[in-house]
Amino acid sequence: MRYRQLTTGSLALGVVLLIDVLRVWLPGIITIFGQAASTPAELMGAFALGWFVLAMAAPALVRRVGPRWVAGTAAVLLAVARLALTSAPGGRPQLWLATAGLLAGLVWLVGVAGGTDRPVPGLALGLAVNAAVHAMLDTYDLVWRGGGVAWLLSAVAAVLFLLGTALPTVLPAALPTAPPGPGGARSWLLAGPALLLAGMVALAPALAEAGMSYLVAGGDVARSPLFGLAPVPVAVAGFLLTALGGPTRRWGRPLGPAALLAGVVLFALDRGDLLVAAILLTAVGLGACLALTDAPGAADAAGDAVEAGGTDADAAAAVKAGETATATAGFEKAAGARRAAARRGYAVAAGMLLFVLGAVGYYSAYDLGYPNAAVPVVVAGVVAAVALTASPSGHRRPGPLPPLRTAGAVAALALVAPLLADEVAVASNREGPPERLRVVAYNIRMGFGLDGRFDLAGLTAAIDRQRPDVVLLSEVDRGWLLNGGHDTLDLLSDRLGMPYVFGPAADPVWGDAVLSRWPVTDLRSRPLPSLGAPTGAQALAVTLDLGDGVRCAVVSTHLQPPPDAGPVAQARAVADFATGYAAGRPLVVAGDLNTEPGDEAFEQFTVAGLVDALALARPLATSPADDPRQQIDHVFVSPGLTASDPVAPRGEASDHLPVAVTLTLPPR
Repeated sequence: MRYRQLTTGSLALGVVLLIDVLRVWLPGIITIFGQAASTPAELMGAFALGWFVLAMAAPALVRRVGPRWVAGTAAVLLAVARLALTSAPGGRPQLWLATAGLLAGLVWLVGVAGGTDRPVPGLALGLAVNAAVHAMLDTYDLVWRGGGVAWLLSAVAAVLFLLGTALPTVLPAALPTAPPGPGGARSWLLAGPALLLAGMVALAPALAEAGMSYLVAGGDVARSPLFGLAPVPVAVAGFLLTALGGPTRRWGRPLGPAALLAGVVLFALDRGDLLVAAILLTAVGLGACLALTDAPGAADAAGDAVEAGGTDADAAAAVKAGETATATAGFEKAAGARRAAARRGYAVAAGMLLFVLGAVGYYSAYDLGYPNAAVPVVVAGVVAAVALTASPSGHRRPGPLPPLRTAGAVAALALVAPLLADEVAVASNREGPPERLRVVAYNIRMGFGLDGRFDLAGLTAAIDRQRPDVVLLSEVDRGWLLNGGHDTLDLLSDRLGMPYVFGPAADPVWGDAVLSRWPVTDLRSRPLPSLGAPTGAQALAVTLDLGDGVRCAVVSTHLQPPPDAGPVAQARAVADFATGYAAGRPLVVAGDLNTEPGDEAFEQFTVAGLVDALALARPLATSPADDPRQQIDHVFVSPGLTASDPVAPRGEASDHLPVAVTLTLPPR
């Protein structure tokens, strides 16, 4: 392995580790540092932004100390933080450990930028490998899994990363290097925006799975798909082929930026049936834009000498020639190199600042209530503009990675996901219609417990202990980068062995769901009036086919109160929709209704003729989970259903407690 392959691999591994840290740090902002919908979004945004602003000081450090020392020290801190996060400590230790890892990662990027003038191959490989591994793990990362295998694989990645970082310094004679040239700033500037667009759209396995689930259902709702991760290897292959294949010439240059913008616009339309197309277009376009900024670096001259059949001595001669040519061109030797390193450092720091501005700007809208569709489009516009204004290279040397073989290898890794990681639960009628149904309603807070850990095991256990026939979920996240990019619904469905139906509320990947052991038909979703509430709301209706002609209507919802008022209008809309949908059949309406018994919104359901199925256990507080005082999670049923054994079992796998009740069906 030569120097440029080693540095490309090391950069890719560092990107993988940094993304792992981000998948812990970002959710910590809204689950540990603050609480979504209660802590001011401006405060949480300022906390996030501050660390990226602090990283803007790193280029000055690089200029004073040198890029290798800065990158090496920061690499050690990044690797240690990533390894320590595998223990998932939860709470403040987890937040500050992730913050330390993030800051180390940002400084490491600046240090690497100081010594690398051709980053596109390493950045592209890191983004693609991370997506492939994330898909292989079914979006449930090693950081959260714990156990011996997770520790072993995390340690291997960290050690390989540190070896790749250290070897050029430890064995300089075996790895001849050239001082980096003056270029590369444009490529480094795109690191942050590319990370944002890849995590939100282009290389987001959870989003791909969500998109496939809409195509299976064929409407404005989604249901369990077969091979839901199938778009991931296609997106990975398209991204790497365009990123590593080199820039197109002349008339073809605008095609990549056009594909990027088209894909992001489809994503911004908030339509579930367009998500797969958005992913594929964005992946190809993003890779092409990175390629347009790619240019041969000084280290490529040494690599070419070896690839042309020469020896390490030839490579060293090429390095020497490059140094002489550089000096002859008047590039002020050490002083000029430090200025170029600083430019690249400031470029990558500014790019990462764009990353956090875009992420905060997009996701804060769900607390503050402003339109956010333009945010990813603007970021894509910045990427397209930087790519199109890059000067075309007069000639092109081969990159450090063969495009076809690299894309094929990583795509093959991603192909394992739909073949092995995907599981599809199947519902089927058992003998005759049941006499009773056990119903669970649970606000799962995107899968995060009170301590800020992604607590999939805790959620699964809390639900499974009730031996439910039907589960109604609120605050279901299926791929927000802010929450780590998990498809929480698919993960729970796999573990409970219950297929799902999903109704979008805030956007196509955040809403409510129904999981059932019985087949479901007649899927419908009804948007609810917002009346100033920042987060969207809907009512998801399904019909349970209990066999022998017996049917039961189920409606899952999560009411969102407008500022300083109760969700009266939404409650009335849900009650009217649910009773009309049931059309005289047995009916269950449940979810986080954000209203207490006796409130006007609560009475909208009783006025509609529904019965409080938890009345026997009142008061039955469900929020907050560690000290429940509010009765805001409810189950309402039609009068023909008889409720028994209502409970709200204690636990801290979410900020709410689940509610469960047994419903006896009316006699036939």
